[in-house]
Amino acid sequence: MIVLNGFEQGTAEWAEARRGIATASCVSKIITPAKGELSSQARDYACQLIAESVVPPHYWIEAPDLNSPFVNHGITTEAEALKYFVFETGKHIRKVGFVKSDCGRFGCSPDALVLPAPDEKPSEGLELKCPAHKTHVKYLLDGGLPVEYRPQVHASLVVTGLARWNFMSYAIGLPPLIVTVEPDEYTEKVRKGLLAFWEMYQELKARIGVKDYAPPERREHPTVWGPDVDDKANELFSLNATVEA
Repeated sequence: MIVLNGFEQGTAEWAEARRGIATASCVSKIITPAKGELSSQARDYACQLIAESVVPPHYWIEAPDLNSPFVNHGITTEAEALKYFVFETGKHIRKVGFVKSDCGRFGCSPDALVLPAPDEKPSEGLELKCPAHKTHVKYLLDGGLPVEYRPQVHASLVVTGLARWNFMSYAIGLPPLIVTVEPDEYTEKVRKGLLAFWEMYQELKARIGVKDYAPPERREHPTVWGPDVDDKANELFSLNATVEA
């Protein structure tokens, strides 16, 4: 996997890094959550990525609705949830900007990468959710990885090549739900689905003859571009080396 750092998730730089790339959070538009079959939404998602790949980010970035109580709940609770995960599991975490597969075709935005020790390479990932309390109660009663997040978690395993992915649902005042997922048959379905989607995506792109948008100010760094990002922060590095904070 390839890690991009130097910016926070949700920023314009993060949006530019993932522009035109199929990401784990949207894999439910490619693969059906329950059966792992190609979704009827896949073609529409490919059209979305084509649009993203040919125009500057400000044409399609949607700012979060900070007046939404659900958005505010997630923002204010996430930091506490991360601390709880570390306390509960004893694991070390490192926040990153964006992660791309070795081929560069797919990506994910983990809430953290999990390290066996502070100076070691990541061995796991973390997907963190802070849902409404009634939703969290449902997750607790059902147990296991919620079906709606199967595509995202398994796609993250495919993108990163890591051996395990932790899913945590957290709601203040209730027990957390922590599930550790390892690659299985569903992961392989996601892998095959992503490859099939890539072929369709490229075929549709070629049919209308579009070319990727390359911002003229930052052609030397086409995947991480923004007016306030310096060259050092734009560095693209492999996790064969230690991940920097």
